[in-house]
Amino acid sequence: MNFYANFRDSDFLYTYKSHCRRKSPKMILQHHERLDGSGYPSGLVGDEILLEAQILAVADVVEAASSHRPYRPAQGIEKALDIIKEGKGSKFNAEAVDICVKLFEKKIFDFETV
Repeated sequence: MNFYANFRDSDFLYTYKSHCRRKSPKMILQHHERLDGSGYPSGLVGDEILLEAQILAVADVVEAASSHRPYRPAQGIEKALDIIKEGKGSKFNAEAVDICVKLFEKKIFDFETV
């Protein structure tokens, strides 16, 4: 049996898939929440927000701000990173912001290669 088959059938992967199925709806629901309670739909604060949703929130803001929307032109990646830096620790998870900024500044990730 090759590595992929072993991994595919492993208890780890089953546990991970089960974990994601349970948390995914909450992650999606909470990804517009902000650490300071200013988000929606529930006005959750700090650790009331799943860590996964906090990470998703940072990614969502960067993607949304840097992309074209029907109601406004793309603001660009620099503006998007400025938005999350301004909210670091108050609106957004500080570690998620640091990692996201590093990925773009060190050119480890960009939206064109996705």
